Amino acid sequence: MNDKAMLHIHNGDSTAGTARNANIPGEHLAWREALVCGPTPGGLSENEFRDVRAKHLAGSYGMELGKCEADLLKQEQALARFADHEEVVLWFEHDLFCQVHLIYLLNWFAQRELGKTKLSLVSIADFQGVEDFRGLGQLTEAQLASLFPQRQEVKKARLELGVRSWKAYTSPNPRRLESFISENPPALPFLSAAFIKHLQRFPSVRNGLSRIEDLLLEIISAGRTAFKELFLEFGKREGLYGFGDAQVLLTLERLANSREPLLAISNDGGPPALDSDRTAKTTFQITGHGRAVLNGNQDFVRTSGIDLWLGGVHLHGDEASWRWDDQRNGLVEV
Repeated sequence: MNDKAMLHIHNGDSTAGTARNANIPGEHLAWREALVCGPTPGGLSENEFRDVRAKHLAGSYGMELGKCEADLLKQEQALARFADHEEVVLWFEHDLFCQVHLIYLLNWFAQRELGKTKLSLVSIADFQGVEDFRGLGQLTEAQLASLFPQRQEVKKARLELGVRSWKAYTSPNPRRLESFISENPPALPFLSAAFIKHLQRFPSVRNGLSRIEDLLLEIISAGRTAFKELFLEFGKREGLYGFGDAQVLLTLERLANSREPLLAISNDGGPPALDSDRTAKTTFQITGHGRAVLNGNQDFVRTSGIDLWLGGVHLHGDEASWRWDDQRNGLVEV
């Protein structure tokens, strides 16, 4: 099979680079997005959706808007050439970050006539011999190549499931996600667990913090104040989110830049930035208000307000319209 006969889509540059070095035949496209964060409202045209995403990425990651737009368009154009290939292989693991990208792509392909192009999937939650497996980026060239023959063809039922799950994720009503979780469809075996993690990102009824925010404050309060330390600890305890350092840093910045700050940031010369040298020097200290929120004596949303997108749900104002309740193990509408 010649190289152009296959297109592989990987979640990021690390896995794509390993796959190229492993001589897995075909072209390798690194999927560069972070759909797990920021607005992903349903019902938009492709141009409108690209515009929304470019503005989010530029504003959140300090990038130039025009470059964001150009990069997203280039990515879409690479996808649109799928018919040039005999087979397209999707490589996405079990965490929320990857699963959101997977259902986006399944929904995208479901809107097209695939013709003679075969669609396949490599999606795993563990790998024999790899302890604490978190993603395909951990694997060696030989290990990654061993998964290639195990790929599964994506047929109509799985594509339709991708459409339904993407509509649920981008809906302004998160009850659709809860319905999907209760269904727990076997064709996408890791999606329900990932969606539960997503719903736990909604402010809690206890203190207005998400599961992620609560854990980060807990880690800092326990003494791991340097970003590298707390990022590693967060990954050990909540690996199913699949967050990179950029997503964790943006979460910490939100806590520090709120109306009533929960954190104080220091990095010897300015605010944190998505730059490895600056990030390495960044430390965090929990404030008195942050400790009160962590202990459940104050509510983060009610003291600082909220302006946050979670999939297709926009939480904004002085109260969150939806909150996560650990006791009910589900959402409550406020």
